[in-house]
Amino acid sequence: MEKLIPFTINDLAKVTNHRSGEIKFGEKMLTIPKGVDTISFIKSSETKYVLFGIPEDIGVRANYGRPGAASAWESAIGSIANIQHNRFCKGNQLLVLGRLDVCEEMKEVQDLNFNNINDRNKLSQLVEKIDKEVSHIIFNIIKLGKIPIVIGGGHNNSYGNIKGTALAKGKAINAVNFDAHSDFRILEGRHSGNGFSYAFEEGFLKKYFIFGLHENYTSKSVLDIIKKIEDRVRYNTYDSINIRKEKNFNQELIQALEFIQNDSYGIEIDLDAIPNIASSAMTLSGFSIEELRQFVTYFGKNQNAAYLHICEGAPDLGEEKNNHLIGKLIGYLVTDFIKSNTSIEPIPS
Repeated sequence: MEKLIPFTINDLAKVTNHRSGEIKFGEKMLTIPKGVDTISFIKSSETKYVLFGIPEDIGVRANYGRPGAASAWESAIGSIANIQHNRFCKGNQLLVLGRLDVCEEMKEVQDLNFNNINDRNKLSQLVEKIDKEVSHIIFNIIKLGKIPIVIGGGHNNSYGNIKGTALAKGKAINAVNFDAHSDFRILEGRHSGNGFSYAFEEGFLKKYFIFGLHENYTSKSVLDIIKKIEDRVRYNTYDSINIRKEKNFNQELIQALEFIQNDSYGIEIDLDAIPNIASSAMTLSGFSIEELRQFVTYFGKNQNAAYLHICEGAPDLGEEKNNHLIGKLIGYLVTDFIKSNTSIEPIPS
């Protein structure tokens, strides 16, 4: 894990607001002690969940999106550290691993223009470089019997999550994606819009369910591709559930789970599916935060849930006075997942 910047006990202390009579997550979460081997510590730790940040938006830029997703990790860890440690959810269930070191890559993209084909190729190459690092870290976490909770980055990082998990499990995995977009676009060079199609093409993704596609923003070509492989890739649309009321939200949760639950699966969350959340593809229409939390809770309470990834939130793109709210939302989703998943017994290896 050479490209990992560890999150230290001092880092945790800096973002935890201590208050008399209260115990915060930041006072109980584990970090890797200085001088201790990361792999050995994770293996010996009794914690089930490993928190990992990806502070980049290179894949978003490569997909013609607005940069800003790099700021989600910092916002999220500050909010998570100040959640109350109590009988409902305990901070010592989490080990904060740290964040991927993408400083050099982020510097390289500052002057790149995605409208220039050479620059676009360079962006895709940098995404591929990040793919390798993400999959390596996820592989190690899963192999050690833990569940990664990944925060930040664009949906390009779904590829690394899926590949790392599949390699650790020794077989292709499934995924469910709460998203306004399919991210199943053509293989035109890596970016945030084709993480799942690359993982599918390369044999790491077995079954894929897209929950809540927006009909206005899904191309005919993608719909045609999915129709040909509907035994392995399925979807429902936000419009059919919440606008035309042709389908029921809770029933759709059941059907999506039935499609993927027979194998290990990743839970992917794109925050641009929620109205008025600052992101690269911000929307005014979509599922509510309560529905998203229900989604995470529902898919988290299954023994085959292998990881949680929350991406595309971009606090830097929002109003400064409110940019902490994305971190707070991510904190809710993290604890919803832990609460629903904690009582699940691990699958025997």
